[in-house]
Amino acid sequence: MSKTYMAIDQFNHTEHNLGPNPRQALMSRYGVKSAEPMYQDDKEGSAYHIGWIVAKHWFQVFEVTPMWVKR
Repeated sequence: MSKTYMAIDQFNHTEHNLGPNPRQALMSRYGVKSAEPMYQDDKEGSAYHIGWIVAKHWFQVFEVTPMWVKR
């Protein structure tokens, strides 16, 4: 099973089923040719890449994993 992603922007709008390349999918959906990386600092001051800025939307990207329950 390949990885798939979803994204949430600053207005809590969600984009689902971004597939294995979320940056490309977001740029395609919003009709733009570039995206800026977005970072978040932790308490120690390290920066982590958490998503992209695409067409004035600040998307935080999450990997989606299925919930499998073995009985």
